[in-house]
Amino acid sequence: MVLEMKVPSPGESITEVEIATWLVEDGDYVEKDQPIAEVDSDKATLELPAEESGIITLKAEEGDAVEVGAVVCLIDMDAKKPEGTSTETNTTVEVESPKTEAQPKEEKTTYASGAASPAAKKVLAEKGIAASEIKGTGKDGRITKDDAVKAVPSMGTPTGGARGSEKSKLSMLRRKVAQRLVAVKNETAMLTTFNEVDMKPIFDLRKEFKEDFKAKHGVSLGFMSFFTLAVVRALKIYPDVNSMLDGDYKISHDFQDISIAVSGPKGLMVPVIRNAENLSFRGVESEVKRLAIRARDGQITVDEMTGGTFTITNGGVFGSMLSTPIINPPQSGILGMHNIVERPIAVNGEVVIRPIMYVALSYDHRIIDGKESVGFLVAVKEALENPTELLMDNNPKKALEL
Repeated sequence: MVLEMKVPSPGESITEVEIATWLVEDGDYVEKDQPIAEVDSDKATLELPAEESGIITLKAEEGDAVEVGAVVCLIDMDAKKPEGTSTETNTTVEVESPKTEAQPKEEKTTYASGAASPAAKKVLAEKGIAASEIKGTGKDGRITKDDAVKAVPSMGTPTGGARGSEKSKLSMLRRKVAQRLVAVKNETAMLTTFNEVDMKPIFDLRKEFKEDFKAKHGVSLGFMSFFTLAVVRALKIYPDVNSMLDGDYKISHDFQDISIAVSGPKGLMVPVIRNAENLSFRGVESEVKRLAIRARDGQITVDEMTGGTFTITNGGVFGSMLSTPIINPPQSGILGMHNIVERPIAVNGEVVIRPIMYVALSYDHRIIDGKESVGFLVAVKEALENPTELLMDNNPKKALEL
């Protein structure tokens, strides 16, 4: 019996996905539930597991856009597993390997790294170009016919340096992100306001309690819990920042679902901490860790990245000193964190050295006025510079559940 495997729906409103990577070859024997492909939607990258065991026949190429419900492969369930074969190696992939456009069928053969396909060899021979001079864009660096056709004999002075270039198709997720970013710039009245935060009070609290916190709760006491709870407090004071526009209407929320931007193998992911207003320091840190691991491992789902009311992004982990973050639509505001640098500041008339972080709030001026935006960022600053009183009710041990 031959099973037709169809593309499942990754989430509501998604009608099309792209075959990002096949994790198996045509004719391989696959086990039930074995990952056989990675598929990109405009919101996330998901693994496609085999529905049954058997010999697989691929019906789509890498880079193909296929509709939800379309047949992408066949599995012959009556075929027996060949002796001496193992499917374990088929499940191991380099998740950060660059993806290239689908290659012609004649190039499906496996070649050594940097080797040319037969069609490519013929073209290179006609041009008098050595294969060693070409950087292949095919799987494992093989030189495809397209690479050979585009290759140009060197006419300038040889320098001995690399002069290769590569053209690769953006993933569906990356293309969608690009469209959204351009739309935000064109369709919102986005402004950014800045401030600075003296992080010494948080440094002191972490130094005093971080070991006990980790020993009891199994997670580190990081900066994200302080920032998330400071944002929750500020959103309650300035609810317009927690609102969004829908045509001529303003949608206001009585809850705070905080989107946290994290870097994953497929690019930036923005999972959501639901009802952050109900979470403690331990709750926020545990949820941030859980979502970051799922994003890193490519397991994050569309539902986990949908429905936030405000976003926090931390460019500081990459060394950014200052930036103007772009709003995550349909939200109206995003807070940018940056790196912490010791700087001289004036405290009570004296110059002292303190760990300072610049923070930035980008907001949609159509719904948030300057008074609210500046007031919101000042409220965040106040909570971060006086966390014991404003975030911990003057009882750090109780707030940290120690």
